[in-house]
Amino acid sequence: MSTVTAPAGSYAYVDTLKGVYYGPKCVETALPELLDTLGAKRALIVTGRSLRNKTGVVAKIENILKKSNAFGATFSEIGEFTPEAGIENGISKFREVDADIIVSVGGGSPIDASKAIIFRLWQQRAQETSGKEPEFLRQIAIPTTLSAAEYTSRAGYTNKQGDKVAVVHLDLPPAGIILDAELTLSTPESLWLSTGMRALDHAVETLYRPGVPLPLKKLCHAAIADLFRFLVLSKKDSEDLVARQRLQIASWMSLWPCKVERLGSLGLSHTLGHKLGVTYGIPHGITSCLTLAPVVNLQAEIASQEDKEYLAEALLYLRQPSTGTVDGDVRKLSYMIGSLVQELGLHRTLSQYGVPTADIEQIAVRSVGQEDEELLSKVKSVLESIY
Repeated sequence: MSTVTAPAGSYAYVDTLKGVYYGPKCVETALPELLDTLGAKRALIVTGRSLRNKTGVVAKIENILKKSNAFGATFSEIGEFTPEAGIENGISKFREVDADIIVSVGGGSPIDASKAIIFRLWQQRAQETSGKEPEFLRQIAIPTTLSAAEYTSRAGYTNKQGDKVAVVHLDLPPAGIILDAELTLSTPESLWLSTGMRALDHAVETLYRPGVPLPLKKLCHAAIADLFRFLVLSKKDSEDLVARQRLQIASWMSLWPCKVERLGSLGLSHTLGHKLGVTYGIPHGITSCLTLAPVVNLQAEIASQEDKEYLAEALLYLRQPSTGTVDGDVRKLSYMIGSLVQELGLHRTLSQYGVPTADIEQIAVRSVGQEDEELLSKVKSVLESIY
C-alpha cells in the first residue's frame, strides 16, 4: 500500500496571458504582433538605469516600438528591490505620455514595478468611476534575467519605510511575454547565474508547496534537470544561445502560471530570502544561493513523507542513483544544489554581506515565528550554517 495520497486537484491558466514567444531574435516579430493583438497604441518602457545606459537592449526595443508607431517614452528609474518612489514616478510618466500599455525590460524589479504601477492605476480609476469595475491595463514583459517575475500575479516592492510589501491580483500577470535569449547576452554573469539559482529555488520549493497541481510538480522536476544542466553550460560559454534559451524556458517551467486563488506560498528558502534581501541588501538570486541547499537538507527532518518523496524523485530527473532511502535522497539533492552553487562561482556567506550574528535569532523569528521552538531552533541552525 502506498504511503502517500492519490493525486487530486485542479488547474486553470491565467486569463490575461495572450502569448509567450521564445527564441533568439524573436522580439523583432513578437513585440509588434503582441501590440496588434492587444490593440495597444502607445507604450511606456519601464526598465533600470544600467540596462538602459550600459547596453543596447533598451534602444533596440525603442526602435521596434518606433517602427510600429507605438513608442511613448522610456522610464528607467526602477532600482533594485523596486522602491516605491520609482512606482510613483512611473505612474506620472505613464500619464504624461498618455500610454495605454507598459513594456517592461529587465529583471524582476522592472517587471514587478510595472505590475505595481498597473495595480495603482487600476485602484485610482476605480475610485474615479462608479458602478462597473475598470479593466486592468496590460504589460508586455521582456525579461533579461531568470527571476521568473513575469509569471506571477504578485508584485513585490519596497515601501517608503523600507519594508518589503506586495500587491496580488489574478489580472496582474503580463499579457505577453517575450523570451529572446539574444537580449540576455549583456546581463552580467553573476546576475544571470544567480537568478538561475532563483529559478531553481522556485522549482524545488514548488515540490512541497501546498495547493500545486500534480502536473506542475512534474514540470518542476523537468525544470530542475534543465537548470542544473544549462546553468553549467552557460557558465562555460556565456554566448551559448541554446543554453540561454533553454534556461529561459526552464525558468518559465519553474513558476508556470496557475490560476489558483489559494495557492500556498513558496517555502522556507524564499521566506528567509525575503527577510535577508531587503534588510541587508542581498540580491534575491544570491539569497537562493545561500538558503536553498540547507533548507532542502532540513526538509529531510521536517517535511511530510509525500513532500520528501517529491524531492527525492528529482534525482531520477538528474540521472542520479538513489541512496536507498527517501531521507538520504533529499539530503543528496541538497548536496547537489550546494555543489552547483560552488561550480557556478556563487558561494557566499551572510558575513560577507555584513549580517550581524546577533541578528540571526530575529531573522529566524521573523521567518517562522516563536510558537514552534523546535522549528525555530532548526532555522537558526540553517542561518548559522551559512554565516
